Amino acid sequence: MKKVAILQSNYIPWKGYFDLIAAVDEFIIFDDMQYTRRDWRNRNQIKTPQGAVWLTVPVKVKGKYHQTIRDTEIGGAEWAASHWKALALNYKKAPHFNEVAAILEPLYLGSKHEFLSPLNRELIESICRYLGITTRITNSWDYHLVDGRTERLAELCTQAQATEYVSGPAAKEYIDESVFNGRNVKLTWFDYTGYHEYPQLWGSFTHFVSIVDLLFNCGNEAPRYMRHVRK
Repeated sequence: MKKVAILQSNYIPWKGYFDLIAAVDEFIIFDDMQYTRRDWRNRNQIKTPQGAVWLTVPVKVKGKYHQTIRDTEIGGAEWAASHWKALALNYKKAPHFNEVAAILEPLYLGSKHEFLSPLNRELIESICRYLGITTRITNSWDYHLVDGRTERLAELCTQAQATEYVSGPAAKEYIDESVFNGRNVKLTWFDYTGYHEYPQLWGSFTHFVSIVDLLFNCGNEAPRYMRHVRK
């Protein structure tokens, strides 16, 4: 039995993204998909005294965004120090700031990535290690891609020797379950609901911010507020 999930990379994603990674045996980063503007690929939110604010990695876009996430270049280098300054300013009073900063600060201040996809992957893998998530992470270009939205996902599962594909619920709008049935791959839907609130700085609680909010506030206790992470 092998569970696989397939999802585009996000910039410092929320805790549900990491919960999905922890729930499967292999997580395939699907960055052969088209880059989409004003999406989670290059931005996420953190909490501040003024409310939730966006941290956005500047990117170079060509024409009407006819480029893959994989081929999307980062625009300049100044963003990294700016993002770290924002994180330090808004989370320096969090109980586990120093512990988590020891992991994240070198990634920001030493960042030399020219493309978005490897930046996202480095941050995702570093956070997985901190959380004790041992799921194998691969890229979609490690496999042969075929045409067709559902067919491509199902073929990736077949090549990865998956018996179960765990999908985010938003894909219910377009996935054809019969394609998976035809390949003897079970299709299941991941549930992002039911997370418990955790101690959080700056006003009323919200789940929908970057995982760094949970890490700075809860440190090694972060898995208590997730469902599939065990440490």
